[in-house]
Amino acid sequence: MTLPTLDRRCLLAAAAALPFVSACGAAPAEAKTFPKGKSNAEWKKLLTRQQYYVLREAGTERAFTSPLDKEKRKGTFVCAACANPVYASAHKFDSGTGWPSFWQAIDKGAVGTSTDYLIGYARTEVHCADCGGHLGHIFGDGPKPTGKRHCINGVALKFVPA
Repeated sequence: MTLPTLDRRCLLAAAAALPFVSACGAAPAEAKTFPKGKSNAEWKKLLTRQQYYVLREAGTERAFTSPLDKEKRKGTFVCAACANPVYASAHKFDSGTGWPSFWQAIDKGAVGTSTDYLIGYARTEVHCADCGGHLGHIFGDGPKPTGKRHCINGVALKFVPA
């Protein structure tokens, strides 16, 4: 019996498929616990359908639909699920993308990050450090001093004026 050999084309195709295999759940992600964690049933009672979709299912709202994208007042943006302060108005900028954008979180412990492959390549997901709610993603095309753009779903936030 002759074993099949891999040519370079097959090897490259297999390597290209690896991110998709891991993204599709071949290796389950480690469950995380958060100080303000709740069951899915509890979250469904507390959140609107759109909030649940974004915060608990890592969805994305349509661009240019959130009034918080144009919010200019001084204040604090808190997680819509648990009221954890996550972003300050002093760190907000107009990215032109249609989502509220910030160059940094309110403090180092306010948000957490992980890598997601949901659209076929690695992105940095940002979530609330207290409840684990999906807020958005972090990109490397922001302004100084960080060069980062925290692209956040407005429905995942509530604004508290100063």
